[in-house]
Amino acid sequence: MGQVLAIVSQKGGVGKTTTAINLAAALARRGNKILLIDTDPQGSVRFGLGLSGAATRVGLSDYLAGTHQMNEVVRTTSLPWLRVVSAGSVSESVTHDRYMRDLSESSRTAELFERARHRGYTVVVDTPPGLGPVVHRVLACSQHVLVPLQCEPLALQTTTQILRGIRAALTTNPGLVLEGILLTMVEPGNPASERVAKYVREQLPHGLVLDMSVPRTAASIDAFAAGQPVVLRAPDDPAAQAYRALAEHLAGRLG
Repeated sequence: MGQVLAIVSQKGGVGKTTTAINLAAALARRGNKILLIDTDPQGSVRFGLGLSGAATRVGLSDYLAGTHQMNEVVRTTSLPWLRVVSAGSVSESVTHDRYMRDLSESSRTAELFERARHRGYTVVVDTPPGLGPVVHRVLACSQHVLVPLQCEPLALQTTTQILRGIRAALTTNPGLVLEGILLTMVEPGNPASERVAKYVREQLPHGLVLDMSVPRTAASIDAFAAGQPVVLRAPDDPAAQAYRALAEHLAGRLG
């Protein structure tokens, strides 16, 4: 049976969606059956995978509303082992109230995850930033959680907040495992970035921060803009190498 991995962060702009897309693609390239689910109503996963508007017009929000079934919202991608569920019509809506209520309260949320797991999928979930009801619900349905952390001065403060939220989730989901903190947007040669990375590793418990880190590269930025994971578009790029290392580290742990 497959496992569910939630990608969560306290703030936006830390490379959360980029991490979800590239990790999912790297795992799929290894032959793992992957279902990438976009629970962020902004719906950015579709852009990072280059999916057409027609292919992502219906998705998670429509499944939760009961207007579409699972087979109608799971889409194929250019990778044979990678499937995706977009955020759906909520990304075109001016209000997200109903979507947030549906995801946090409907039994269809857990049903979707469980059906995917029973079909042998490893489910990678991109979440909205922060610790709102959507993230709490996703954590309640997950077995694993990964925290991308941008190397910036506020890094440690936001990390404390998200770790607090994960500890709270453990009270209702004691089987949840924190796989670690992934440093992202690291700028080698930039004293400020390197200082933050060193400080985070020194201040947090040993082993909590993963050994690999994702550098900020022009290729990774270009890849997202082109609608392709950097692990496919520029496999020799340092960011792509970091995501492949992450996939190798997590593959066994995700079953």
